[in-house]
Formats: sequence, structure tokens, C-alpha cells
Amino acid sequence: MADAANDPAAGNWDGGRSAAGDRSPWLIAIIVSMATFMEVLDTSIANVSLQHIAGNLAASQEESTWVLTSYLVSNAIVLPISGWLAKVVGRKRFYMFCVGLFGVSSLLCGLAPSLGMLVFFRVLQGLGGGGLAPSEQSILADTFPPALRGQAFALYGVAVVVAPTLGPTLGGWITDSYSWRWIFLINVPVCALSLFLAGTMLHETEVIRKETEKARHGGIKIDYLGFALVAVGLGSLQVVLDKGTQDDWFSSDLILVFGIVAGLSLAFLIAWELLYDDPIVDIPLFRDKSFATSMAAMFVTGFILISTTQMLPQYLQSLMGYTAMQAGMALTAGGAATLVMMPLVGFLTRKVQPKFLISFGLAIEAIACWHLHSITTEISFGYIAWARVLQAIGLPFLFVPISMVAYAGLPPGKNNSASALMNTMRNLGGSFGISLAVALLARRGQFHQSRIVGSVDAFTPAGAHHTTRESLIQLGQSIHVQATVASYLDIFWLLAVLAAVAVPLMLILLRRVEPGEGAAAH
Repeated sequence: MADAANDPAAGNWDGGRSAAGDRSPWLIAIIVSMATFMEVLDTSIANVSLQHIAGNLAASQEESTWVLTSYLVSNAIVLPISGWLAKVVGRKRFYMFCVGLFGVSSLLCGLAPSLGMLVFFRVLQGLGGGGLAPSEQSILADTFPPALRGQAFALYGVAVVVAPTLGPTLGGWITDSYSWRWIFLINVPVCALSLFLAGTMLHETEVIRKETEKARHGGIKIDYLGFALVAVGLGSLQVVLDKGTQDDWFSSDLILVFGIVAGLSLAFLIAWELLYDDPIVDIPLFRDKSFATSMAAMFVTGFILISTTQMLPQYLQSLMGYTAMQAGMALTAGGAATLVMMPLVGFLTRKVQPKFLISFGLAIEAIACWHLHSITTEISFGYIAWARVLQAIGLPFLFVPISMVAYAGLPPGKNNSASALMNTMRNLGGSFGISLAVALLARRGQFHQSRIVGSVDAFTPAGAHHTTRESLIQLGQSIHVQATVASYLDIFWLLAVLAAVAVPLMLILLRRVEPGEGAAAH
């Protein structure tokens, strides 16, 4: 067993922190990827089912959106503190608790008799799901040496990148064919299997156990103020981002109050955690320029990935008459492209500097978003599918190398905190991306509609032939469609610019990371 634990080629290097024990580390990578696929899938699978949920539970469409918001809020709160929780509870125990909580709450969501109960169970589900990804990535970082981390994160990245693509398709099919309740109930057997495999396969090393004992020595010292600031700050921020457009942003007293509370809480959180001896959120990690830059890259990745995953199906359904399932199928080809590219990127991480791979990935995203900037209501299914394939090709060049840079050179005890922050930044990027996209869609729609209306009058050919009531209605509908399409094009243009601007910043600010670098630090 000792030889296996010290075999870098196998992935179990130095024998001190590997979760594989005498088993293959690739088996561990598959086991932890299973749970995160389920959790990431759940962030998008409910989107297409809200109308059915509202109708079945006698709620309005607006009230049903809390099914999404409640999950995102609780998820956002637990993500940044999950590293600390894993340290004081024990990594394996905390991970299994999260899997169990996610499974039980999924069952309760599927059986919920009212919207209020469903929202409450979604809060519990978000708490369980939020702790999964940071624990899993910490396990991978400790189980694989730096030279093999790229390939390990490539395997894991399939779950993170492909799941949001499959979510709308799977959710639409389940809802249309069976019942919305099954979008939650399908998690239960997966959780049961994941819990069994984690309990029997994951190895908790003596080093990890001693770290947990040390954290508990003299009683668990809880950063109560830090926890409160995280909960209030990120919870309020998520409400602002999710409900801002719907309530006309800061013209709403509720959004204004939540915005002020979020800003003050997060500002105090940063100041407090920099001074506190044992912070619940390891803000001091951001003092490392390369780590901070990798977190910014993860924010941009989440911003682009999740906003386009939201906007493309919406465009296809609202303007081109696609069903939820058809819109999801148009994005599924991108998931297949990611599956193909992940192993290649995992191999390239052993040969090419991560900063160059990240820059290349951002350049691909910029090209893909610029390509989307030319879509019309006449495009074919194949056109949008290939556009998504182009974007999907770039995503592995972001997720895998960013993970490598984030962990490079960190002390071994910091992996839990780093993974928590990395997942927080990806989720925040997604929340900001969706919020900005929805806001732009509304504001730019008004702008373009005013511009188009101003160019049409009774003396133009377009206006001269629209004098009857019916034709005026048709003209109005045509103008609305043109204005909406132009708004989507503005969003894709902005995403292209964001990705392009980030390319030189990554080249300048990210440090060089050679294969195998960081081994000594452990």
C-alpha cells in the first residue's frame, strides 16, 4: 500500500493526503464527478419546468421563480465557507453529509405539497449541493500530483461543463413525458449510489484526520461574524441579481435595501477576514496575484458559460418557436464537443503552459460569441448547434488550466479553501452574467424599438403599406421581433468583447506553472 501511495504515475503522490489509499485515483475521480454532475445539472434542470410547477401548486409564474432563487441563495452562502466546514468536520464526513442532504432534500422536493414547502426544501438542497464541488476538487488536488492534475480535472470538468447543457433538455423531456416532480426524484438513486461509493472507497488519511483534530482542539472556534456576513452579504447579492430586472432594479425599495445590505456586508467581510486569525473565508489567498487572476478567469468563464446557456434556449423558444426540448437539443451538440476536447486538454496541460491554454480558450470564446452576433430568426437548427460546438471547444481550455493555476504552489492545507473560492467565483460569474444579460435584453430592446419606430413613418415604403388595423398590428410585432433580435446581438457582442479583453490580462498576470510544480510545497 505504501508503494501505491507514493507512486506519482498512479496519482497517489507522497502518501500524505491522497483520498485513493491503495485504490486507483482515477476511480476516486469518477466517484466524485458523479455527485457534482448531479448537482450542477440541478442548477439548470428546473428552469424549463417553472410553468408546470406554478400550475400544479396553484402559484403565479412570478412566485415560482423562487424555486430557482432559493437554491441559488443557499448555494451561494455555503460555497465560500465549505472549505472551513470540511476542515473542522472532516473532509470525507462533510462530503458524505452534503451528498446525503442533497439526496434527502431532493426526495422532499419531489414530494412537496405546496410552493412554500418546495422553496424550503430547495434551500436545503442548495446547502447540500454547495458543499459538494469544493470538497471534490480538494480531494482531486490532494490525490493527484500537479503533473496529472490537468487530466484529473479534465475528467471532473466533463461534469461541470456538460451538465448545464443537458439540464434544459432533460428537464423538458421529463416534464413533458412524466411530471416535474421527477426532475428532483431522479437525484435520489444517484445520491444513494454516490453515498455508498464514497463511504466504501474514499480514504481519509492520517494527515487529514490530524488537521481536523487540530481545528477542533480546545473546541471549535467559529467565526460567527464572518459566517453572518457571508450569509447576509452573498444571500442579499443573489436576490438582487436574480430579482433586479424583474423589479426594475434600484427603483424598487426592496432591491435597493438588499443592494445596500449586500455591499456593506461584503465590504465588512473582506476587512474582517483579513484581520481574523482563523477566517471562515480565506480572503488572504487573494493576496497572491496569480491566484487572484485565476479567480477572475473563473468568474469570466462562469459569466460567459452560464449567460449563453440561459440566453440561447430563450432566443430559440421566444423568437423561433422551439420547444424547451428542441432548444436543449440545439445545445447538446456542445456537450458532445466538450467530451471530445476534455481528454485533449488534459494531455496538453502536461506540455503547454496553463496561461497559454487559458488565453487560447478565451480567444475561442470571443470568436464563438462574435459568431453568435450574426444570428437571425432565419437560422437553421444546424447553425445554432455548430455555434454552440465552437463555444464548447473553448471551455475545456478554461476550466482545466484555471484549476491547475489556482492550486499551483498552495500549501496542502489551503486546497479546501481554494476550491471553495474557485466555485464561489464561478457561480457569482454565472449570476452576474445572467443578471446583466436579462437587464440588457430589456433596456436595449426599448432602445432598438424606439430607433426602429423612429425610422418608420407614413412616407416610407414600410409605413405606406401599413394603414389598416391588422397591418399595423403586424408592423408592431415585426418591430418588436427586430428590436429583440438586436438586443440579443448586443449581449453576444458584449460577451465577445469581455473574452477578448481578458486574453492579454491572462498572459500578463498569470504566473508560469511547469508540470510538477508545487509538489515540493506539499
